[in-house]
Amino acid sequence: MKYLYHPLLLLLLLCLSCKGANSGNNTPKEETSVNIPCFNADSALASIKRQCDFGPRTLGSVAHESCGQYIAQEFTRFGCTVTFQHATFTRYDGKSFPGYNIIACTQPDKARRIMICAHWDSRPWADQDANPAHHHTPVPAANDGASGVGVMIELARILSQDTLSFGVDFVCFDAEDMGTPTWDDQGQDDSDTWCLGSQYWAHHPHNKQISYAILLDMVGGQGATFYREGFSDQLARHIVDKVWKASREAGFSGFFNDNQGGYITDDHLPINRIAHIPAINIVPYCPDCTNAFGNTWHTTSDDVNHISKETLHAVGQTLLQLIYTE
Repeated sequence: MKYLYHPLLLLLLLCLSCKGANSGNNTPKEETSVNIPCFNADSALASIKRQCDFGPRTLGSVAHESCGQYIAQEFTRFGCTVTFQHATFTRYDGKSFPGYNIIACTQPDKARRIMICAHWDSRPWADQDANPAHHHTPVPAANDGASGVGVMIELARILSQDTLSFGVDFVCFDAEDMGTPTWDDQGQDDSDTWCLGSQYWAHHPHNKQISYAILLDMVGGQGATFYREGFSDQLARHIVDKVWKASREAGFSGFFNDNQGGYITDDHLPINRIAHIPAINIVPYCPDCTNAFGNTWHTTSDDVNHISKETLHAVGQTLLQLIYTE
């Protein structure tokens, strides 16, 4: 993304919050009779670190290939059926790169399915960095990329311990962050230069019977708040309502603001508009910040030091609440 249109002690404490304990940024949890597993933010953070240890996952790099193998191995380790969707992606300047989406399915025999997705590539240019000398430097992509994948891998681990009445498909989109850099933008509408992996997937979905999809983008940032993204509200409001309700039930409505944020070109749009599957975006929005996506967006500071376990926990636990009460 991104193109914003404006208008053990710790583990114990985290597990306690799954049972209704609240921290300062939470609201009282609504009562539920369903036994919801506890999301382990430490595990998600470890996955984010592992991805970043490979280096920026830009298409064509050794880091990209090594990290793709790691992601597939992790989903396989937790019982998912993993397939690859190979494609050639042509970026804004006409250069083409081979890449692939990673698709990991739990309980592939189940007819009813929901999809959780994120992108796994890194932006090749830190074009929002305060230091112009970094504008041609790849982004570490701890939050903008690895965080969504880390949350999904932890969800896959938890789901491997249960049998649900439906399947969950985890899709890692490639080539999301190759959109036109600001230093080469000629003022044209460049929205189609983003989200290349999800555009390809939307034309070639691995399953056309998916009930709905939830996109995770930058779900580990410090101090993040997730507003109702504009296109999500417009195209799949009933799914936004479901997720925001789950956040209240899980006790994390302090992270999920019920007001509408910006309209964002992201991977959920091809899913909605091309595949015709209702899809929403969980993405941070900071109306009072210099950059609406946070200070590390598309900078060299998007590293693991700026990842928050509290944010990871809020998002992961909300998704578990949704899944187990679905």
